Amino acid sequence: MWQKVKVQLMLSMSFLAAVFWYCRRLYSFLAQLLKWWSNYLQRKLIRNLSVLTEVDLLGYSAREWKGETKQAKHMREAYEELFWSCHIKYLRLVRRDNYSAVRAVLFQIFSQGIPFPSWMKERDILKLPEKLLYSQGCNWIQQYSFGPERYTGPNAFGKLRKCMEALKTNWAEISATKDHEKRGNMCNTLFSDESKEHKLYEAIKFIMLYEVVEAYEQIKNREEPVHNLFSLLFARDTSSDPLSFMMNHLNSIGDSICLDQVELFLLGYVLEVKIRVYRLHRFNTEEFQVNYPDEYRREWNEISLLTEDDHYYHIPLFRT
Repeated sequence: MWQKVKVQLMLSMSFLAAVFWYCRRLYSFLAQLLKWWSNYLQRKLIRNLSVLTEVDLLGYSAREWKGETKQAKHMREAYEELFWSCHIKYLRLVRRDNYSAVRAVLFQIFSQGIPFPSWMKERDILKLPEKLLYSQGCNWIQQYSFGPERYTGPNAFGKLRKCMEALKTNWAEISATKDHEKRGNMCNTLFSDESKEHKLYEAIKFIMLYEVVEAYEQIKNREEPVHNLFSLLFARDTSSDPLSFMMNHLNSIGDSICLDQVELFLLGYVLEVKIRVYRLHRFNTEEFQVNYPDEYRREWNEISLLTEDDHYYHIPLFRT
């Protein structure tokens, strides 16, 4: 009997040992698979990020502006001025495309948890396309073009509404998130999805167009005075009215051109933020630091941009 029991015990222990070994190998395999998948997703997220993680300012300057040419020396001096006098120690690089300025501004608004502008709290931005099309008779908005997509046509109204919905939903959700780290993760996820990003930028462009139409009507009807930036905008031969502004400027933003300085004034005005731009190519001139718009309210939040050429923009980070 004991021999039989002993054999049974040995077999049971062998079986349990085999099961234990198999489970351990399976656990190890699943752990390795999970680690690989996590690293893959992280690499994919980083690769798709349109706003990269911070880099050392002077280190970036040394890498980008090597050599002893006049321009290289000028740029290194400008970066050193930012580091020592302006307390800018780090930089977040923004994807170099024709949405660069809008992306850099909107990313900071979201990551800082800045709420809707006061006028957006009073109006439903989802109804802005409908208001322009039906209430103000701007049927020419069907010629609105969606950046690199270059789409125009009868469905432009529906596409604009989807863009406005994307902006309103994401802005409300992110600004309501009080935890800074969680909000940063939400921004990284959003700004690594190109199709979602482009909807946000097109919504911002349309809001700029809406404000231009409103200002144009006020000037034409001699109603309350408008911001002086609209005088600059309508003084240009290429944007003397809302339609020419859309056709000659707004439609190409994101596709073949980026925001110029007049559009930056308008962007800051409609979003109710003071945009301070450090223009490195203007170092040692009065135009080294410029605010957009130059007239702003005290309660507006401030965000900062850095540019080497007034075309592509990055995000400076301050440390004391």
